[in-house]
Amino acid sequence: MDRAEIVHAAFLERVTQDDLPDPRGLSADAGLSAEDLKAVFRAQVMSRHLDRMSRQLQARGQGFYTIGSSGHEGSAAVALALRPSDPALLHYRDAAFQIARAGQVPGQAPLRDMLLSFTAAAEDPISGGRHKVLGSKALNIPPQTSTIASHLPKAVGMAYGIGLRRRCPALPTQTPPDAVVLCSFGDASVNHSTAQGALNAAGWTAWQNVPLPLVFLCEDNGIGISTRSPAGWVPAVLQSRPGLTYIACNGLDVADTFAAARRAADHARRLRKPVLLHMSCVRLFGHAGPDVESAYRPVAEIEAAERDDPLIHTAARLIAEKVETADGIVDLYQTLWKETERTAEAVVSRPKLTDARQVMASLIPPKREVPRRNRPSEDERSACFGPADLRALTVPQPMNKLINLGLTELMLAHPEIVMAGEDIGRKGGVYGITKGLQARFGAPRVIDSLLDEQSILGLAIGLAQTGFLPMPEIQFLAYLHNAEDQLRGEAATLPFFSNGQFTNPMVLRIAGLGYQKGFGGHFHNDNSLAVLRDIPGLVIGCPSDGAQAVRMYREALRLALEEQRVVVMIEPIALYPMRDLHHEGDGGWMRSYPPEGLVAPLGEVAVTGQGTDLAIVTYGNGVYLSTQARARLEQAGIATRIVDLGWLAPLPEAALLQAVRPCNHVLIVDECRRTGSQSEALMTLFAEAGLRQVRRMAAEDSFIATGPAFGATLPSAAGIVAAAQDLVAR
Repeated sequence: MDRAEIVHAAFLERVTQDDLPDPRGLSADAGLSAEDLKAVFRAQVMSRHLDRMSRQLQARGQGFYTIGSSGHEGSAAVALALRPSDPALLHYRDAAFQIARAGQVPGQAPLRDMLLSFTAAAEDPISGGRHKVLGSKALNIPPQTSTIASHLPKAVGMAYGIGLRRRCPALPTQTPPDAVVLCSFGDASVNHSTAQGALNAAGWTAWQNVPLPLVFLCEDNGIGISTRSPAGWVPAVLQSRPGLTYIACNGLDVADTFAAARRAADHARRLRKPVLLHMSCVRLFGHAGPDVESAYRPVAEIEAAERDDPLIHTAARLIAEKVETADGIVDLYQTLWKETERTAEAVVSRPKLTDARQVMASLIPPKREVPRRNRPSEDERSACFGPADLRALTVPQPMNKLINLGLTELMLAHPEIVMAGEDIGRKGGVYGITKGLQARFGAPRVIDSLLDEQSILGLAIGLAQTGFLPMPEIQFLAYLHNAEDQLRGEAATLPFFSNGQFTNPMVLRIAGLGYQKGFGGHFHNDNSLAVLRDIPGLVIGCPSDGAQAVRMYREALRLALEEQRVVVMIEPIALYPMRDLHHEGDGGWMRSYPPEGLVAPLGEVAVTGQGTDLAIVTYGNGVYLSTQARARLEQAGIATRIVDLGWLAPLPEAALLQAVRPCNHVLIVDECRRTGSQSEALMTLFAEAGLRQVRRMAAEDSFIATGPAFGATLPSAAGIVAAAQDLVAR
């Protein structure tokens, strides 16, 4: 027999026969009124019935994969201890929390909303039928789609952003200034590196008395899928965290849970300090979907957990405190089940998503209206830039200086920009790109982060959701792999799974690619963008000179600010200091600062030369090398043009095809590795467009060496010349 039906029958039998535990203490003493107690129980019952109905819908082929909340219904009491305006990033077993919060906000229909999600209906108010997720715009619950632990870093970022709004201007949000962020997760998630990093980041921040109004809720049922948490391990881990206040509660006892949660919320709200709320609970009906718990868990242990059904404990309290009778409890339970059945019957026939266009409609966030700010005055501009910088604006400069000036300009014009990264403040970054910005704009806006890429990107995601425009920095491209899920599983998916209702726009800066002489080897000269290219909705840019970098950053900021996009800018390290092009002292790669308002629009390419014998399609360092090669090719009688992509995703296909069609031959120069590189997509694009005289030159499928062989595996100017001559000759 289905364990859910066994627990269902046992609940009715035990309430009817007064086979109930003795509750400890009085709800009123914990601050839980009789009406609140009834509201908690109602939410718990609705959550349980949703789990039962979900199993039935799946058995009938009318529902889809879901993770139940049974055993974790104590979270309903946590919801009542918080305000509906407090952002909540929820564990996937927290349906009772969402239902209880819905009871605090007029006009909500949680049964219908959740069943629409369970049945993947296009009318699902949170994801639009894309995924079964908890979430609600009206309830301040952003959906979490990968809640192993990946939402913890952004919870730290959101709490930090709430505190930062008191010191720095930001865009309007629905989050009040005294809000507390709740972030819940399971006991098994404590062991995940992301959780460890987020807990460390929260403690590290609080240790320095930086405001962080945050409540971590660890829901401890003692088992992760089939692996038990060792006895005493979770409390030992949680209590050992410096900077975090630890509070424990019994999730089976809603009065104890409410009192502890209210104490945690009050502490976080009043002192602006993070709290770890450790709620013990049980897990009923296995992990999820087809999981057969008896395959790895003794039946006696399963039955013991079922004996500790949270609904039984709450019913016992209702009866003991004379808030409700046994008959009244059974009547409510059965009435809510009938309501669940009626609602399920109504929603199963609602329309589903049917084609790619509908599924992909929320990949790109909706545009937003952004207040137009007054341009900085000349006095403000002069005070910010200083005499030396003002002179630099008038004469050609290398890329590193122009990016610095460009970032200064953007931060001056947009006070909602906040930067964060390793060593970007006092030091100004490894390559000095952010030098002077912290002194000009203050430490709150140019943050020297701890050395944890997950925390840096999580901070940025959270800042974006609290009204800031984050510009985080990952120190080297290879370091991104320490935190890539923050982009793939969090930043890029939030608009998709919230149907565009929640967004986290940002402009991420990453120093990368190869050609550094004598420094770093493969770890500081990573030449693969594959991890970024296959993330749907992500915008990727790679400038080739300083003027283009400034123009692209202006467009990147607009994309994040107005179109709410996640933009990743890859800055070629080897081109940072580049001054000369053909010979020492020629200054051929320095550029003048672009006039105000001049941008490099997404979807356009930059074309140098009018030759039609050969088009070289490239980006980044490839533009520099191809420009060197072009002079030699022109001398050899091959009229050449260089097409600088600039924007690598989405590829500017229309502009690119228009630029190369007049040419007899196309050579793709790609400094990334052959496998997984841009050149693969470009070859496909050109083949599908009917272009035949196309060849690619890419880096070898190898890591990069330090020392004299730093460029051995990479395209070179001489190699480009040879490949071009061979292509044209053929």
